[in-house]
Amino acid sequence: MNYRKFGNTELLVSEIGFGAWAIGRPAMVGDLAIGWGDVDDNTSIEALKKSFDLGINFYDTADFYGFGHSEEIIGKVFGNRTDVIIATKVGHRVENQQILLDYSKHHILKSCDESLKRLKRDYIDFYQLHSAKLNHLEDGQCIEAMEELKSKGKIRYWGISLNTFNPYPEAEFLLGRNLADGFQVAFNIINQRSLKLIETASQKGYGIIARIPLQFGLLTGKFTKETRFNKDDHRSFRLKPEFLSELLDALEDVWKISEKYIVDKVTFALSFIMNHKGVSTVIPGIRTPEQAVKNTQPLINISEEDLETLHQLFTKKFDELVSKMS
Repeated sequence: MNYRKFGNTELLVSEIGFGAWAIGRPAMVGDLAIGWGDVDDNTSIEALKKSFDLGINFYDTADFYGFGHSEEIIGKVFGNRTDVIIATKVGHRVENQQILLDYSKHHILKSCDESLKRLKRDYIDFYQLHSAKLNHLEDGQCIEAMEELKSKGKIRYWGISLNTFNPYPEAEFLLGRNLADGFQVAFNIINQRSLKLIETASQKGYGIIARIPLQFGLLTGKFTKETRFNKDDHRSFRLKPEFLSELLDALEDVWKISEKYIVDKVTFALSFIMNHKGVSTVIPGIRTPEQAVKNTQPLINISEEDLETLHQLFTKKFDELVSKMS
């Protein structure tokens, strides 16, 4: 495993991190699935242990994943040990079967204490506003809360998990004021909308976490046009049959490029991301020990010519498809 410095912080993070959304257990808000379907806690625990054995030291979760269950599992495995780096998020809550965004100072301070208790830690290494909007940042309560938590030693650094489809308004607000220490962005072969932001922010000393690296499993190569998802899996509404078919057709050009590198599709997809030097770590979802092994195969160097072709494919094909996702 290779490690990269997380922006201007003191954190040295594994190039491959652990995305912990999927180990949060099935979770529903009314009829809306916000999880990945059924998960076995014992398997999740083994996946966390195997990942650590393979060199992963960065674990990204949120208080909303399984309504805190993901944090609890991580806390059970790692507790307060200092050789793991824990990132979590705040800002989502449920009331009357509705998802509410709450970036009030009171909610953030209270939620941080609750996350620390579930994680069994004295501090959180990287605390993130979970998709806060520009108006929340302009209000200022969330920024005040984060700075207070940092001054009290409850968090070491803070940042924001940015909008999947348009990360720029919130990022530019923070960049223009030299606020925060890092950004989490959606970035993969299919969705490259954050590319310019990654370049700009990393040059200014911000750490960058790349999420959804396999685009909900599309970039693993395991889906077919007959693939279907259970109702308690959020992909049941994100990847409906007709849209899934359209995406799989568009990916054929990507796989033609990947064939020359003689690696599996997962390794190729993760390598594409980490070939962008501004990215500090990439966080594929890991549910089993087998996935931990698959996601930590040695990364490869992709030629500049092929990287440019993949960038052009995004402009020509995938950007329009990403619009349908939003």
